[in-house]
Amino acid sequence: MIIIGIDTALRCTGYGVIEVEGKRFFPRDCGVIKNQRKAPLSECLRRITGGMREIIEGYSPVVAAIEGGFYFKNAKTAMVLGMTRGAVVSVLAQHNIVTFEYAPRRAKQAVVGYGNASKDQVALCVAQMLGLNIDEIPNDATDAMALAICHALISGSGNGLYLREPL
Repeated sequence: MIIIGIDTALRCTGYGVIEVEGKRFFPRDCGVIKNQRKAPLSECLRRITGGMREIIEGYSPVVAAIEGGFYFKNAKTAMVLGMTRGAVVSVLAQHNIVTFEYAPRRAKQAVVGYGNASKDQVALCVAQMLGLNIDEIPNDATDAMALAICHALISGSGNGLYLREPL
C-alpha cells in the first residue's frame, strides 16, 4: 500500500510517500512545495494544489495522512492554514484518496515513542526507519514522512484496516 504524508503550510508544504509491505516501510519520495514569501495567497494555493496533483498522479497513493489543525492566537494565520489544508484535502478527494488526520504529538509518539520529541529526534528516527541518510530528507518533509509512518503503524502496517474514521 502506498501512503502519502502531508505537512501543510502556505510557504513550504512537506510531503512524504512510503510503500508499506507487511511490517516493512520503503521510501518512495519526499520533498517540499515551496512558495516565495511575497507570493499572493492565490498563487501559493495554485502551486500547492498543482504540486500535490503531480505527486499523487506519479505515485497513486491509496491513503493520505495530514497533520491536524493547530490552535492559533492569530485568526489570520489560522485562516490561511485552513485554506492551505482545504486546498490539499480537495486534491486528495478529487483523486478518491482516503484521508486521515493526526495531531503532531501523535505522529511524534508513533515514530519516536515520545509526543514532545524534537524535530531532530523525529528526523533521526524517520531516517533510521526508512533506511535513509538523514541529509536526504528535507527539513519540512520529515514531519510528512512521520505522518505516513504513523498511519501505517496505526492502521496495522498496511493491511487495509482503518482504526480511525477518515476526514
